[in-house]
Amino acid sequence: MPSLPPAFTDTLQGLPGYRPGPFMEVHASGERITSVRLQPLKAANAAVLFPRLTVTPVPWSHNGYYLSSRPSFTLDPQFHAGAYYVQEASSMFLEEALRQTASLQQPLKALDLCAAPGGKSTLMQAILHPQSLLVANEVIKPRAALLADNIARWGAENVVVTNNDPRDFARLEEYFDVIVADAPCSGSGLFRRDPEAINEWSQENVMLCCQRQQRILADVLPALKPGGVLIYSTCSYAREEDEEVMDWLLENFELENCPLQLQPDWHIVATVSPQHRSHGYRFYPDQVKGEGFFIACFRKKGSAVPPKKNRAHLSLLPSREAARITPWLKKDGEYMMMPHNGEVIVLTPAMAEELPLLQKNLYIRKAGVKAGQLTAKELVPDHQLALSTCIAADLPAIELGLEDALRYLRKEDLQLGETIKGWALMRYSGMNIGWAKILPNRINNYYPKEMRILKAGTPEP
Repeated sequence: MPSLPPAFTDTLQGLPGYRPGPFMEVHASGERITSVRLQPLKAANAAVLFPRLTVTPVPWSHNGYYLSSRPSFTLDPQFHAGAYYVQEASSMFLEEALRQTASLQQPLKALDLCAAPGGKSTLMQAILHPQSLLVANEVIKPRAALLADNIARWGAENVVVTNNDPRDFARLEEYFDVIVADAPCSGSGLFRRDPEAINEWSQENVMLCCQRQQRILADVLPALKPGGVLIYSTCSYAREEDEEVMDWLLENFELENCPLQLQPDWHIVATVSPQHRSHGYRFYPDQVKGEGFFIACFRKKGSAVPPKKNRAHLSLLPSREAARITPWLKKDGEYMMMPHNGEVIVLTPAMAEELPLLQKNLYIRKAGVKAGQLTAKELVPDHQLALSTCIAADLPAIELGLEDALRYLRKEDLQLGETIKGWALMRYSGMNIGWAKILPNRINNYYPKEMRILKAGTPEP
């Protein structure tokens, strides 16, 4: 790993909790931390997912685990099934911040403003009330596509993926109960994980990022309800991007800071801003098992007003056609179905109520779960349905071994000798990984071409 330049380390002097010797040592060590967070509706036991590794809990996350080494996620069918998300452990502290500041026992409208590739969005979705609405936004178009893919793999039907500039959300005045802004930053907290980023660091870039962060926050704050929670985070150590942004928020907006309770054995460093004594929290890789991170929480002052009723309504799928979709969905679920460009979208009732307003004000990349194309004879099921958590458990399915599962994920031909005819789920370790259609003389592999595995090899069983 390249050494940390003095121009950077000089800026760390005097920061709360900064220990020069251990900080330099951990960066020079080349140690890499691997952590994952389970999708609780698909997997409950990390030791079962990774039987050859030692797994230990991330202390501030209910579903987060450290792995003793980094496996080949690309060659793990459970990864492609959406059983877990590979996420940096420090950033999982968002879960603790939400639990201490938001009413997670009731449905909320939440926004992950800078969401790609999807770590914080999937974390939020897992702990929010099931009838909540989560908007996951990314301003950069290719990254928004990646975000949509990761949300689809996660399988939730109550997420809308949008591709908008933060200023567009001002049209949704006082709409969200929670806004998470993991703002673009200079990235110094990730130097250990991404050594090449060291060469891109400069004090000039820190100042540009600070200005960008302020612009992003100013643009989105009108969309936060009075009484709503703003969670601001970066992966930067810079005062200008952390404590000084806290002071700037309190100086310019009707916000109050929300201190959090920490456990001493977490070794998270509490910090306060110089002017308003606002509380924030710093993560150093020589003190926590994770990368550099900063987070702070705020509540918007004022009393919440009752939301305006949306006058527009979705055009829903006619009941006769909806009845053809119902057998593909869980029997105990409550779903709304919307036709869209020749396909059927499955939505939660809460999303169906809010979607017309979102469609009017935002560019939507993905909403709910795409069930597939309804033809005169059948439903041609979509890959999103296979990975969803709303899919029926009693559909025809074929359990694959590791070799056949990887062959399927590479979109290669399968020879299974099955007696099932028609559409069937392909499964690995009881988890859906996609669709195939079983014909009398062949099996049509319907794994999406753009998602197929290109990497050769087979992991250890």
